[in-house]
This record gives sequence, C-alpha cells and structure tokens, in this order.
Amino acid sequence: MEGLYNFLTSLDGVLGGSPWFPFVLLGVGLFFTIYLKFPQVRYFKHAWKVVFGKFDKGNEPGDTTHFRALTTALSGTVGTGNISGVAFALYLGGPAALFWMWATAFFGMTTKFVEVTLSHKYRVQTEDGTMAGGPMYYMDRRLNMKWLAIAFAVATVISSFGTGNLPQSNGIAQSIEATFGFEPAIVGSVLGILLALVILGGIQRIAAFTARVVPLMAVIYLIGALAVIFANLENIGPSFVAIVSDAFSGSAAAGGFLGASLAYAFNKGVNRGLFSNEAGQGSAPIAHAAAKTKEPASEGMVSLLEPFIDTIMICTITGLVILSSGVWKEKHENNFDRSDMYFVQGTYDDQSAEDVGKLYNFLNEIKDHDIQAYSGDIRIVNGTAVSDGFTLINARSVAEDVKYSVSGEDPFTGTLKIVDGKPVKDNLEVSGKSLVHSAALTTIAFTRGYFGHWGQYIVSIGLMLFAFSTAIAWSYYGDRAMTYLAGPRSVMPYRVIYVAGFIWAAFSDTTLVWALSAVAIVIMTLPNLFGILMLSKEMKQTVNDYWTKFHSK
Repeated sequence: MEGLYNFLTSLDGVLGGSPWFPFVLLGVGLFFTIYLKFPQVRYFKHAWKVVFGKFDKGNEPGDTTHFRALTTALSGTVGTGNISGVAFALYLGGPAALFWMWATAFFGMTTKFVEVTLSHKYRVQTEDGTMAGGPMYYMDRRLNMKWLAIAFAVATVISSFGTGNLPQSNGIAQSIEATFGFEPAIVGSVLGILLALVILGGIQRIAAFTARVVPLMAVIYLIGALAVIFANLENIGPSFVAIVSDAFSGSAAAGGFLGASLAYAFNKGVNRGLFSNEAGQGSAPIAHAAAKTKEPASEGMVSLLEPFIDTIMICTITGLVILSSGVWKEKHENNFDRSDMYFVQGTYDDQSAEDVGKLYNFLNEIKDHDIQAYSGDIRIVNGTAVSDGFTLINARSVAEDVKYSVSGEDPFTGTLKIVDGKPVKDNLEVSGKSLVHSAALTTIAFTRGYFGHWGQYIVSIGLMLFAFSTAIAWSYYGDRAMTYLAGPRSVMPYRVIYVAGFIWAAFSDTTLVWALSAVAIVIMTLPNLFGILMLSKEMKQTVNDYWTKFHSK
C-alpha cells in the first residue's frame, strides 16, 4: 500500500499537485466569466425561479424535474468535501486555503453553467428509454472526437471510485468509529447493502431519495455548525480577516501548525475546491442531462447554483467552525496513519523560531532547508523511544507523547528499524499528539459549541448522509459512462464492483484514498476543460438563443 501511495502522490505531483493545474482550472472559469459577461451574477435570480418550476412544462423530454436534477447533482458534490475536504485544506494551507476555495467556486459557477448546457444539448435517449448525457456525448456528437469521449468516459468510471465512492465510505467509517466506536468493516458492510438497494432502482429512485435527503442533511448540519459559530462568535471576525489577509501571503505558523506558503495554500485550496464543487470535472452534467426541458441553457442556469450552495455556503460554514474554534492549530491525541508519519534526522522543536523556519521550508517543499530523512535503529522500551537524534513528523506537525505498540495492543519493546523516514515493521501502530485532519478535525471542532461533546454526533450523522448520498449520485455517473462505453448490459457488473469498493474503502488507509481521489479528479477534468473551450462560441450562441425565445413568449 505504501508503494501505491508513493506512486499516486508522484502522479498527482505532475497533475493536480503541479503549479500549472490551478491556473488552468481558474483560467477557464475566468475566461468564460468574462466571455459570457458574469452569468453567475446576472442569471443568479433567474436560476432559482427555474429550480422551483416557475417555467416548467409537463410534456418536455427527460426523466426528472429541475429540482430533483439539482439535488441529485448536489448530492454528488455535497459530501466529504464539505466536511473532510475543508478540514483537509485548512490543515494543509491554513486560513488562506479557504479563500482559494471561494475563488474556485465563484469562477466554477460559470464553468458548471457551460459544461451542463453543452452536455444537455447533446444528450441522447438510450435503449431502455432513459436519458444519457455528459461531456462524452458533446465530445462525440459535436466535436467528432470519439477518442476523447472514450478517454473521458473511462476517467469518469475511475473517478466514480476515486471521488464518489472510496473517500465517502472512508470518511463515514472514520467518523462513526471515532464517535460511536463501531468497526469500519461493519459500517461499510451495512451501508454497502443500503447503497445496493438504492442504486438498483436507477435515476428515478436515486432522484427521489436525494430530493428528500439533501435538504434534511443540510438543516441538521447547519444547526450543529451554528452552535459552534455562535459559541465562538468573538473569533469569527478574526477568522475572516485571516482568510483574506493570508490569501496573498500564505498562512503563518500558529500553535502546532507550522505554516503554509502562498503557493502551497493556493494549490491545495483550488484542489480542495474542485473536489468539493466539481466545477469543470464534468460530473454534474451527467445528472442534469436527465432534467425535463428542451432548453439546455435553462438547465445550465440551474447548475450554476451548485458551487454557490456547496462551497460558498456549506464549505464556508465548515471553515468558520474549524477556524473560530481554534482546533486546526492544536495537537490532539490520535492514531497515526503510516503515510502521515515521517522520521527526520535531528531534534526539532516547534517552539523554536529557527526550527519552525526549517520545518516550514521542508513541509512547503521549499528547497532552502537541510532536513533529511532518518535512517537507522530506534530503541524502544515499553512503548517509549529511548533513542535520540530523530524527530517524528506526523500530519505536518511535530509529534508529542508518542507511543509505539504491536497491533494497537501490547506496548512495543525492541529495536525499530527506520529506512528513508519510514518504519519497516508491518504490525507497528503509533499514537500520540499531533495535528489531525479530514473528518476527525471537523468532529473535534463540533464539540467546541453549545452542544459540547454531543456535537460530534451531528458531524457523524451529517457526514453519513452527505457522503452516502454522494456515493449514490456517483454510481449513476459511473453507470452512464459505462452505458456509453459498453452499453446498458455493462451497468449491473459495474454496480456490483462499485458496492464492493464502497465496503472495502471503509477500512482502508485514509491518506491512500485521498491520494487516489486527487489523481482521479484531474484525469477527468482536463479533457472536459479542453472540450468546453473548443465550443465557447456555440455556448454563447446557445445562451443568446435561450433569451431570445424566453423574451418572445
């Protein structure tokens, strides 16, 4: 697993983690925002009217309503990205990361408007009578680039696991284990059965389920979040100041947080923003293709609301909970993931300004540091290291009160071999105090409000509903891609594998799952961004035609 993780992180380094990817993603959104004259602002009010059926006609082609198409697409985006992803972004980049999530969402509103409009325009009716759409159809039917359509469809299938399946299951299991103590394998198995029962019913059952669950889960989560925000109201102003002021300078060291450079915060904020709202990824157009309308632009306008609801509203609320409570810069007792641990040569103290400077450069991948991986033997007696000359970095922080055990039970005594910063003993478990991230960080933050320790249950329930609905929506994206690639008969085998993957991810390594997700998102996004840029003139004409028809009624 460690070898696979290293491969995925290396691949991500030249794709989503590269300096150029955030500029490509934001650049496309910026281009269409200017080219279409800020549709996310001009059409915002009209979009809400379309969602609630003001212009609906009952005899139009499609499988579901505007509202249900929106909730299905939202269920695909509102998931662990809003709970775990925001926490992960703040853990990596500090307050500055949230600003870049906002920027991604604002320009992403236009990107989503474009991709949904074009995909809806070239949707088709399948052999079983249902609608199928998505970027692969405009790539094939309009651009005449079947090779690109196939590449996108394959990427969609991969991303259905990397975005909608594995991280969601893992996030649910992690949160429920921390809150209720249930074994991840049991959680994954039970929810896997429920997942199978829902997705076998196709888009109509999926849409009906999400139309009920999405509003409910938003209300539950909002109540818990506001309980923390109002309990820490004096910190809300400083949190907003830090978000904006750090955006163009990076986030300074604070507590156990060792700081993040501007480049690092920018990159991680944009990437987490994409994971959260999926604008440009090409996933939402697949759900919106089922909407009952003859006007592609009207469904595109519905879709521009998604990044606003998902990121600018829900992610901001999560971010304020984490920032105002202060938990993002505190060290907490936790079990260390092997991929989060790194042993370095020398002794470093995060209370020393000189050491913090060196660690800052090391963690932000700035070359001006002399920190090297530790290789050698560490003597451990009754779970405590008695050797010196090394420092354990866990979750980008200096670990404290570290304990070593065998399979999480008996304290380890003996010699622990470290090679290139990593322990080689397979059944070793390490725990102690360090920064935490993902769902665990959000869970801790929710205990700092009026509900006290009961707040963690809101996160667990909210995460379960958010993530489970995301897994359902992404199963539909994957089966539409399989329908394009191999026909309707391929859908059932895909669903079986999808459910099996959901169960497996519940007890897999958290960091490995996020690494797979990061790669899967990018290999789906790049072909879609290329395609919509090729059709920019047609997009403008489609929007103009819509308004001409609308005003002539």
